[in-house]
Amino acid sequence: MDTPTGRRPQGSRCIALVGPYLSGKTTLLEAILFRTGAIPRQGRVSDKSTVGDGAPEARAHGMSIELNAATTTYLGDSYTFLDCPGSVEFAQDQRAALAGADVAVVVCEADDKKAPALQLILKQLDEINLPRILFINKVDKSDSSPRNVLEWLQPASSKPLILRQLPIMKGSIVTGFVDLALERAFVYQEHLESKLIDMPADMAELEKSQRFAMLERLADHDDELMEQLLSDMEPPRDRIFGDLASELADGFITPVLFGSAEHGTGIERLLKALRHEAPGIAETAKRLGLKPNGTTIQVLKTFHTAHGGKLSLSRVLSGEVADGAVLYGAEGHDNRVAGVFSLLGSTPSKVQKGIAGDTVALGRLDGARTGETLSTSKGSTPQLVKVETASGVYGFAISVADRKDEVKLTSAIGKLVEEDPSLSLEHSHDTHEMVLWGQGEMHLRVALEKLMGKFGVHANAKPRRIAYKETIRKPVQIRGRHKKQSGGHGQYGDVVVEIKPLPRGSGFEFTDSITGGVVPKQYIPAVEQGVREWMGHGPLGFPVVDFAVNLSDGSYHDVDSSEMAFKTAARIAMTEGMPQCSPVLLEPIVLVEIHVPSDATSRINQIVTGHRGQLLGFDGRDGWPGWDTVKAHMPESEMASLIIELRSATAGVGTFTFTLDHMAELTGRTAEQVVAGRKAEAA
Repeated sequence: MDTPTGRRPQGSRCIALVGPYLSGKTTLLEAILFRTGAIPRQGRVSDKSTVGDGAPEARAHGMSIELNAATTTYLGDSYTFLDCPGSVEFAQDQRAALAGADVAVVVCEADDKKAPALQLILKQLDEINLPRILFINKVDKSDSSPRNVLEWLQPASSKPLILRQLPIMKGSIVTGFVDLALERAFVYQEHLESKLIDMPADMAELEKSQRFAMLERLADHDDELMEQLLSDMEPPRDRIFGDLASELADGFITPVLFGSAEHGTGIERLLKALRHEAPGIAETAKRLGLKPNGTTIQVLKTFHTAHGGKLSLSRVLSGEVADGAVLYGAEGHDNRVAGVFSLLGSTPSKVQKGIAGDTVALGRLDGARTGETLSTSKGSTPQLVKVETASGVYGFAISVADRKDEVKLTSAIGKLVEEDPSLSLEHSHDTHEMVLWGQGEMHLRVALEKLMGKFGVHANAKPRRIAYKETIRKPVQIRGRHKKQSGGHGQYGDVVVEIKPLPRGSGFEFTDSITGGVVPKQYIPAVEQGVREWMGHGPLGFPVVDFAVNLSDGSYHDVDSSEMAFKTAARIAMTEGMPQCSPVLLEPIVLVEIHVPSDATSRINQIVTGHRGQLLGFDGRDGWPGWDTVKAHMPESEMASLIIELRSATAGVGTFTFTLDHMAELTGRTAEQVVAGRKAEAA
């Protein structure tokens, strides 16, 4: 039964479904679509029959690998649900999608091991002040009561959790619920609306105490309600619902509901809470700081389809958008809309237009980026949000068998990066490789599968090379002479160079101390060029750094000397002299900052030291109660598996950032293996 509050928002809603990996978001979306009549039957993830996760890669792995959108209607109102991936490796879609949502439904389980993952998500919602409702899923499989679950959930949430329901138990099975706002009891009917029953006698006292606890929390922000409670007056029901709605929108509370998406229980109550209590487009536009001026949209996700080209899933924040509309982006570039579509998973349906509140896919906005704000006002459009892009933590070298396909490869990767900006392609000047960076092993595996399945590009992947370098430990003076006579003009160049080491990080210096013209001035630049050409491949097989060369002496021939001859003489001097300078290998050392729950810190310290890392210390993560940040220096060669071990040790929630810090000498067996590997490559 609906209970009017007098303030139900108007217009279409946009609801983000978020939550830890395997919490049941895609199943919840399926249950909602079935309950609202958008689909004839409720599919199952295990059967690969759901509207969400329709991509071949998602079905192959049995997990969400990108955002899925589905629009449906409930009691005459339009709702678009955004099913966001739960894996931290695919979390970029969630960051962009949340910008245009009215509210998030946080789907979780009664499993305390997933509290850190839940905290990650709730922290992200806090950063953008997005209202949220907590939906405890799989209540049919839990042996913990929702009240007990709140005890370990609350520390993960900065907002007070408000229990909206009490479970009705039959043995260990949840058979229904008591709605604390309505003061009514219901029993579940699988895949049907719950049935109203009399309040169970054994729950009357518990219902009263829990309802009073809910009202007390609401009264923290409503003085009149507090006075009514202190006077033992029963507050009007409309006032309770009004407070639930306003305090949800203002971010003061997080209502908690429960059910089973698989069995379709608790779905109706969730839909009614969204209908009456969740904020709408007006509140969302205000929260984003929008000053309406014509049409404004927020791009939530970019798709590249096989036949329809580029689609930009967008929330219409104000005005309306139709086929042919011209929208201007952050840099003032114009984009003409080629089709407006409503989405049901991967199935687009053309619509006449999108109005304020609608979430629609706009065709062929070639210049629009995920996270960008567009408007019909000419010139640069002010950006409402800044969507942070996660930096890569795992990378491998990527190539194609036929070099003529490299353009096709980079074009396809460009489209993947448009769809998921947490992927990136680096052209390494040091190793001469293309490196694809992402958020983990599965993230990059899916990217490879998409390259083949979606764009027809078969890419080869292998571990990326590390940009080792080499330097010298002692100086030497060496002569290099190039003399060749083969009829007519010969070749003659003769140089004496002094080679010496420089402090770490100095790079390369070339000087000359020539007197008396023993090497004519016009040939000195050729000597430097010869040295620079040689230094790309030192005695150990790597670029040489942190050394100086001084041209101190030499001789020339009036006829046979040339720039080429002196360049060759310089290379001969370096080739013969550098092995005498005690060459040593240098490896890149990175500064890494690792963010983990505090109970995992000791394990992370062991992982770091086990990878030749040097711990620099750790401290509480700023603004993250119960988390630490560990700082360390680690060889870049040891970073390849760090994210895999880190996620394994932290139930999937640990992460890190790293930057190149310095180069350090590498000796012993490890250095020998690196040099041997380079020689094998060159053979």
